[in-house]
Amino acid sequence: MVSINGILLYYGSQVERRQLQNEVLCRKVKPEIVITTYSVATSSDDRSFLRKLNCNYVVLDEGHMLKNMQSQRYQGLMKMKARRRLLLTGTPLQNNLLELMSLLSFVMPCMFGESVQGIKLLFSSYRIHGEPGSNYEKATVAQAKRIMKPFVLRRLKKDVLKQLPAKHEHVIKCDLTEGQRRLYNDSFVNCSKQFKRSDAGSQYNNILMLLRKAANHPLLLRSQYNDSALLEMAKKYCKDPAHRDSEPDLVFEDMTVMSDFELHCLCREEQRLADHCLNKEILLNSGKFVYLDSLLPGLKEKNCRVLLFSQFTMVMDIIEVYLSDRSHRYLRLDGQTSVVDRQSLIDKFNGDPDIFVFLLSTRAGGLGINLTSANVVIIHDVDFNPYNDKQAEDRCHRVGQTRNVTVYRLIAQDTIEDAILQCAQNKLRLERDMAATDNDDVTAPKDVSQLLNELFNSS
Repeated sequence: MVSINGILLYYGSQVERRQLQNEVLCRKVKPEIVITTYSVATSSDDRSFLRKLNCNYVVLDEGHMLKNMQSQRYQGLMKMKARRRLLLTGTPLQNNLLELMSLLSFVMPCMFGESVQGIKLLFSSYRIHGEPGSNYEKATVAQAKRIMKPFVLRRLKKDVLKQLPAKHEHVIKCDLTEGQRRLYNDSFVNCSKQFKRSDAGSQYNNILMLLRKAANHPLLLRSQYNDSALLEMAKKYCKDPAHRDSEPDLVFEDMTVMSDFELHCLCREEQRLADHCLNKEILLNSGKFVYLDSLLPGLKEKNCRVLLFSQFTMVMDIIEVYLSDRSHRYLRLDGQTSVVDRQSLIDKFNGDPDIFVFLLSTRAGGLGINLTSANVVIIHDVDFNPYNDKQAEDRCHRVGQTRNVTVYRLIAQDTIEDAILQCAQNKLRLERDMAATDNDDVTAPKDVSQLLNELFNSS
């Protein structure tokens, strides 16, 4: 519907949107402002309609979603006709200068459209040749600053929201438990051998993920259930009438690629496997969980409310077990939560002060929601892209917050997470470099291959 002040909310089912299209194109309604979503604006049917509007202004919130000039979203929105374009974002610089220049090219296509290949070449070379503090790197950053200066208006919270309560950040180095340290060291040795093979390039992400799992919780790998235990479990599983058509050898094969936590969950679901469930002490045996166990009771006593973020669904599953065991009331929101349920959960948390923890996935729960009823943020596992974590923190450190906000960033001590944190800090430093004076030092962010090279070649 078009409201009395000429605003068209363009969303709904495909049938409803087609009806709106007809009303606009037939001049039955004449909206002055059209509000829609990225997903709607980039679908084929709607893209064609929006191009016909010939807008004076296109304004895109969360503008960093256009950081990749190769993406279909970028290419589709670039075809929208508008006299002027405006991007709004709290995180314009996320990984590298090329992404930043992609935003600039989108805003001023007439000026930079013919220079896209040159921009790609210049700032891709920056990532390759820009050693920390090198003259090449400094010159590239200086050039980017000169190019962008006329087109960027930057406002920080401290400048425009002077009444916003303070945010205090703490990096917490968590010692691994004894068993977790053994598992991590074994994983590190195996990963180092794999990395040094000549054909390991395609395995970088797998190697990285294996080390991250060992650093976060032993149950994300398989160490508690040996092969003989799995053989016994497979036979018991197949004796159940519901699984009589299953082959023990095939069931065993499937079990070998499951993590300890997945196997534990299977044992809880299958009555015949109940004897193989892990005990509570093993479920909670993680350096980060030990720290949570020391932190949360004190926060609860002070009537604090907590947003607990993790990138990994299975980590969230294990955290749920911990929160239930400690009788902490909580809610959970992740990528599988529907849009309708999301808002319901948000309203429930904001309206019920007895709910102590809101467990959220960093990507799904880090954007577009207001949780100012919380005043503590715990980042269980840091993101390579620090702006994803920053967006998560800002769910409660925003307009409407009345209390100081405390952020705890948990890092598994002497693990891959130390390197990931350093990588994230370098990316934040690059943002500062863009706002720095010409005499300040600059630092190039590292990619996964650089990080692993340094990690394994120094061991």
